[in-house]
Order: sequence, then C-alpha cells, then structure tokens
Amino acid sequence: MSGATTSTSSTDTASSSDTAIADLSATELAAAYRSGRLSPVEAAEAVFERIDRADPAVNAFCLIDPESALTAAAASAERWRRGEPRGELDGVPVSIKDVLITRDWPTLRGSRSVDPAGPWTEDAPSVARLREQGAVMVGKTTTPEFAWKGVTDNPLDGITRNPWDPSRTAGGSSGGAAAAVAAGMAPLALGTDGGGSVRIPASFTGTFTLKPTYGRIPHFPASPFGTLAHVGPITRTVADAALLMDVVCGHDSRDWSALPPPPGSFAAVDVDDLRGLRVAFSPTLGFASVDPEVAGPVAAAARVFADLGAEVELVDPGFADPVADFETLWFAGAAKVVEHLTAAQRAELDPGLREICEQGARYSASDYLEATAGRMELGRLMGRFHDEYDLLLTPTMPIAAFEAGVEVPPGSASPRWTSWTPFTYPFNMTQQPAASLPCGFTPAGLPVGLQVVGPRHSDALVLAACRAYERARPWHGARPALPRT
Repeated sequence: MSGATTSTSSTDTASSSDTAIADLSATELAAAYRSGRLSPVEAAEAVFERIDRADPAVNAFCLIDPESALTAAAASAERWRRGEPRGELDGVPVSIKDVLITRDWPTLRGSRSVDPAGPWTEDAPSVARLREQGAVMVGKTTTPEFAWKGVTDNPLDGITRNPWDPSRTAGGSSGGAAAAVAAGMAPLALGTDGGGSVRIPASFTGTFTLKPTYGRIPHFPASPFGTLAHVGPITRTVADAALLMDVVCGHDSRDWSALPPPPGSFAAVDVDDLRGLRVAFSPTLGFASVDPEVAGPVAAAARVFADLGAEVELVDPGFADPVADFETLWFAGAAKVVEHLTAAQRAELDPGLREICEQGARYSASDYLEATAGRMELGRLMGRFHDEYDLLLTPTMPIAAFEAGVEVPPGSASPRWTSWTPFTYPFNMTQQPAASLPCGFTPAGLPVGLQVVGPRHSDALVLAACRAYERARPWHGARPALPRT
C-alpha cells in the first residue's frame, strides 16, 4: 500500500466554485489525452489537489494513494505518447467503494472488525477490468459498516457529507463514491447497490448512476446479501457511465451468476429522441409519500420524456410496498455478515447494524423462503408490466438530502432507512436496471433525482433514454461550491 493515507473529516462549508481539469468528464479527458492537450499526470495531480481542497469538508475517501496513482498516470502518459493506450479509460482517475476488494489496498468495509493486514492480493472483477485498461485508481471511498444502510457513516471513518451542503447526508451506501464524483474528486466511481446504494446518493448529490441488471457486472466475492447486490457506476454524465459499463461488464469466471458479455457497446448507443417508447410515470408507486419539492421537478422531467416523443402515461405498476419481504432478505444477509464476529467485535458495530443483525438471526428458513416467494411474485408482476411499458419513471427519492449522521430524517415512522427509500429496494428484488439522473433542485438548492427503470436486460435502453434526457436538459455543468482555499 505504498504511499496510501487515510482522509480526514471536517464541517467546513463550501462557498466557491471553479472550472478546472478536475471537473472534466472521463470522455473529455480521453479526448484530451488523444489530442495531446492534456496528460494523465496532469489529470491525476488535479484530482489530488481537489481531494486536498474538498475532502476535509466531505469525507468521501477512507484511503488515498497519490504515489501509486501518479506512477500509474505516468505509465499511461507514455502509452498515450506512443499512441498505444489500453482503452478509452487509460489514465482516467477512478475511485473504488470500500467494499470492492482491491489488490494492495485494505478493504475494511467501514468496520473495525476487519484486519487491515489482509492479505490483500486480489482485485474484484470490476476493479481488475479497470486496472487492465490502465485507469488510475486514486483511492477507496467510504461506506456505512458492511454497506448496511442508505446513509454513509461508520465507526471507523466517521460521517460522509454532501458536497452541496455539508450539513446534509450524501446518502448511501455508496455515499463516498457519489460525493467524490459530485465534488470533482475523480470523474468515475465504482459503487454497489443492494437496496438503492448507488441511486440514493446519486439522487442526493446530483450525479448519474445505473444499477444494472443483476449479473451484468460480475461481482466477487459474492455478497452476503445475495442476489440483491449489484455493482454500478457513478459518474457526472450518462456517456461516462456507458463508457465505464463497457469496461467492467467483461467476463470473470469467479462469478458463476454473471451474465454473458453484452452484445454491443453501451457507449455506442445514442438517440436524439424517444419516439416509439411507451413510458409509465408513477409519482408514488401507489403507496409512497413524496415531498412536493421533489415531486415538482420529477413531474417536469417526465414531461421532457413526452417532449422527446415518448408516449408517457400516468400509471402505477400495481404492487404494494414490499418492504417486509425486503427487510427479511436484507436483515438475514446482515446477520450472515457478522456471524463470525466475537462478542467484543459485535459490541463495536454500528448500533443500528447490530439491531438488524439480531433481528435477521431470528428469521427461520421458512421466513426467508416466504420473502423469496414474495420477491418472485413481484418479479412476475413487473415482467408483465413491461410487456406494456418500455420504461417506468419514478422519483429516485421521495425527499431531498437530510441531516448528516442519522439513519432517518426527523418524524420518520420507522427507525430504519427503508422507511424513506420506497422507490429503490423494489427493483433490487426484481433485478431490473434502474438509473438515477439529476432532474432539478429544491428551493434550498439540493439535487433531485429521477429514477428510470427498465425490464431486465434493457440496460442499453435505459442508458439511451437517460442520454436523450441529458442532451435535452444538460445538468453536468451544475456543480456544488467548493471550500475556500
């Protein structure tokens, strides 16, 4: 772990913004490398300068490694000079969520119970594909302990904050990944999503993400949360997410449940309009309450889909809130995560995690199978729904980002994070692709996200629709203010 350091946290407020190399997208960086206008070394240096400036207020990184990143960037620069890049992401900075194993770096999962000594000799499939491409890995991003909840704080690294307002949460469990992208601390990030964990923070931080169809991105080691858990990109633009998908969707024999490689390039899929698409817009899924400050921008975004030529119909999918089945599956998975820990180690866990683990350990095999049957019925229902509708639009989140450091906002009817994420976890249960793209701001200047859901295996369609929206309503020029230097 040569040169690696842990990041620090503070509550400094952001008050200025700039346009710099660190704000360029991955697509823009690759073009600049190709033309010789910019070197991967300059990009890496700009990213670490941005981390030094912004991360004390945000706490997105639990590990940074400038020495190895700059060495990798120099090697990339030489390949570009020779005209022999390994791929479109050669030299592009990327962060890795601290649940994805990474060679030579500890993957502590936000927990004191993980031994930093390792050994750390292997890359997760998505990390391996990035390394093969020559991407410059700058560090590991924060996660709640064992990625268990929809906000990002843990006993090891503290609280991760929202770049748009550091008093607010960045969401979770890929909160560090989304905060890093939003603040320009690397244009690409790898996250994971078991119940909304890339979509929640993308919505809260004004970034783009795709939770792909389950198995589209190989995953190893297998998640204790089973087939709820997906790997996904978090980026500033749809084009960058498509580029990242092209790299990380390759074959990896360690994941027996992975899908075959996609038939074509996601980055090549591009449309100017949405004519011929049948789109359902469900503002509440039939059971959720949505803040009017969120509902307004989401409804306006749905109208953009209609303006682009889609046939948009106001309709609910027709299922009740599956939270009880989801929590059975999720809490049982959490219990599996910690089953090997000693009593002393359990005492140091996040108290909320300890509570759900105790609840999950009480479930029987019959309870689990009953929840699985509910999941299968939900999948059947959504399969039939998509016989009629190509896409489903919903809010990503029913609320904007709330106070950092707590699991639920004030007045929540439940102490658990599932009480305020009704739009995300159903589509982990059904394994469908679901994107979150920025669609506006609240009066307080907090980002709002639109969720775009497609039938299983329609990742390219979801990305194409999001890219058409992005072209019609560009958002990636909007950036949070940065701390004063």
